[in-house]
Amino acid sequence: MPMEAIQRSLLESVAERASRAGVFGPITLNDAVLACQALDAAASAEYRVGWDGGRVWVSLVTPNRWLSESIEADLMHTGDDIDELLEEELVEQGLEPARPIVEHFRSDDRLFTFRSPVPKEDSETVARWLLAYEACFRALGDMAGGTDEEES
Repeated sequence: MPMEAIQRSLLESVAERASRAGVFGPITLNDAVLACQALDAAASAEYRVGWDGGRVWVSLVTPNRWLSESIEADLMHTGDDIDELLEEELVEQGLEPARPIVEHFRSDDRLFTFRSPVPKEDSETVARWLLAYEACFRALGDMAGGTDEEES
């Protein structure tokens, strides 16, 4: 089976699991990238699964600098380590504790990106990483949307 077909099959399986979880907005699959819209983010953001350098990666991307900075500011204010927060969510997903790596940068296509390599390329592991990413980032910055204006 060609590599593209294997990747497509894996992404289709992960997309099914993501859809069943009910924590994402619209989910699309094209060009060997699975994209799941962040459900309640204050600005456009999506979780992605795709390949780079022969490895599968899970990421959170946004074109919005303000949203990316809100995540960074939250981490700085609380003193939390994003790697540790993600590790906790991976354990919640039933995976063995292992210190993940989270890269943060602005990509060539001008997207503010947080991403991590997934250690195994089976659909169950990748789906758990995707769901852990969503749970981890949902609690940071303005990923849960809303404002403080509702307070009296």
